[in-house]
Amino acid sequence: MIFLTSLENILPIILIIALGYFLQVRGWFSDQFSGNISKLIMNVGLPASIFVSVLKYLNRSMLVGLSSGLLYVFGAFVISYVFAFIMIAILRVPAGRRGVFVNMVVNANTIFIGLPLNIALFGNEALPYFLIYYIANTVSTWTVGVYLITADSKEGKKAGAKFDWKKLLPPPLVGFLIALMFLFLDIPVPTFAINTLTYIGNIVTPMSLLYIGIVLARAGFKSIRVDKDTIGALAGRYIVAPLVMLAILSIAGGNLPANEFKTFIVQSAAPALAVLPILADQGDGDREYATNLVTISTVLFVVVIPVVLTLLG
Repeated sequence: MIFLTSLENILPIILIIALGYFLQVRGWFSDQFSGNISKLIMNVGLPASIFVSVLKYLNRSMLVGLSSGLLYVFGAFVISYVFAFIMIAILRVPAGRRGVFVNMVVNANTIFIGLPLNIALFGNEALPYFLIYYIANTVSTWTVGVYLITADSKEGKKAGAKFDWKKLLPPPLVGFLIALMFLFLDIPVPTFAINTLTYIGNIVTPMSLLYIGIVLARAGFKSIRVDKDTIGALAGRYIVAPLVMLAILSIAGGNLPANEFKTFIVQSAAPALAVLPILADQGDGDREYATNLVTISTVLFVVVIPVVLTLLG
């Protein structure tokens, strides 16, 4: 019964993703359309949504409680990195795939899948908890994650390992920081501005889900390949990472609000980063392997999340 209820909760998400997939297959969208959606969500919709949600659902006293959640998430990330390297050694993952493998295990697609799912399941009230995970995921991805990918090439040579500091302040995070400034300084925001930003922010969830469907249609299911490295990475994403998060929260975070606890677990079980193939290509890694992981993990997520929600009760 709980499984069916969980499935019912994500059915609208599945249907909107399917709509994006169907429309892309029918040729409704140009090659530039998905890229334009991505820019619109990341640079306009999401910062607006986050700004409004922070001012609506956060206060100064709550920020102290949220700081402990950030420590739990970072702790889970560190442990997940350790497990990922152990899995690489056991599976003997070849050069060019190692950085991708680690990122698959540790870093999740919090924006285009994690965010709309979280809002659909727990409402905007849980958005501050999502932001905590998003901050940790962003820092992890654009520092350690990118470094590991650029340091790992198919020929076994380092491709000038580096990370882009600018990526640590993407527009959604800037929106969060500006909102915190307004919150701390108690700066009033005119009603018309809040209403305008709310309308703009409301595009995030449906457009994100359409984007996922478009990406799946373009990737194509015929390109899917399954080998030991793929199975290992999927196990890390959907078994190791959520279990590590569950262990951390069960041991240290017993007093967390229910929505915060569930948000962290659900986000830890989100699919692979949408930008993983791009990062692999820039770092001279195995782009096909990265694309394969993104496609399979996104498809499997439809099955995984009802199971996770059922276990969470």
